Amino acid sequence: MESQQEIEMGASNSPIPNQQALNKETTLLDAMSSFEGHMKNEGFAVNTVKSFLSDIRLLHKYLGNVPVGEIAIEDLNKFLNWLQYERGVPCSPKTYSRRVTTLKVFFSWLNKSEVIQLDPASGVAQKSVSSPLPTVPTQSQVEDAIKVADAWRNGKDIMGNKRKRDTRPYVLINLILQAAVKKGEAKGLLLEHIENEEEEAPQIFIRYTNPRMVYKERRIAVEPDWVEAVDAYADQYSLTDELFTCTPRNLEYILKDIGAEAGLEPSLVSFENLRWVSALSDLRNGVEPDLIREKLGLSKITWRETKHKLEQLKAKQEEQA
Repeated sequence: MESQQEIEMGASNSPIPNQQALNKETTLLDAMSSFEGHMKNEGFAVNTVKSFLSDIRLLHKYLGNVPVGEIAIEDLNKFLNWLQYERGVPCSPKTYSRRVTTLKVFFSWLNKSEVIQLDPASGVAQKSVSSPLPTVPTQSQVEDAIKVADAWRNGKDIMGNKRKRDTRPYVLINLILQAAVKKGEAKGLLLEHIENEEEEAPQIFIRYTNPRMVYKERRIAVEPDWVEAVDAYADQYSLTDELFTCTPRNLEYILKDIGAEAGLEPSLVSFENLRWVSALSDLRNGVEPDLIREKLGLSKITWRETKHKLEQLKAKQEEQA
């Protein structure tokens, strides 16, 4: 549910470190090296840094190691045409869109840092890419998954046989269904972020250590029963700080294990799919769209497509009911 446009929104326009070393005669590779340092300083996600650098290397492969001040919009449009039709390597719409974003972020940074006078990427068209509708679990399937997690926290399997008690799966799946958190947000949640001063209206506080992501911070209401489950879980695992002390990958495995015991497809019970389920539930219950957007932590730009998909999913499930 996150777009390349949000990368641009979160990016800083701060000057280049050692700015005097760069000018319009700086070669593409040298500028790319400084751009890498800039992205790391600004807290770009590791995968974003890797992807952007890979895209600029492709531009270097096409143009050669030319001075950045000599690159014009015509060069960038020819490069994009080469990627799509002449390179001989598949370029999906999503990858193409990201590469356009790379050009815009890179050259905008050079321009605003006064390395180049004109931004050649400002006029490059950004084609919107609409991904297909996700396949999300039905309400009945979600209920089956919750039954599994509830049985586990009571020391039983779905058939009622005795097994090791584990409250963590119940806490995890209900956290996503109630608060629509992402995997990274779940992993970053601390016990102190669970605010229960008003016992009838507890909340969790989603925080980010990266200052570029402060616009995603938010408070989300959760049910009192979930807070009670957290208390039992904290006692069971002797928690003192983090809500989930395991790795993000292990959180994924927990959801897959829940789905497997519920007899569902392995990929059906996931963070992303359960976020969709949470948002769909809010939509059916008449929650204001902007409140759903805030709960999901989406920008208004990304929300347009997400809202449209939610409405399509709602209509599709109503037809199948």
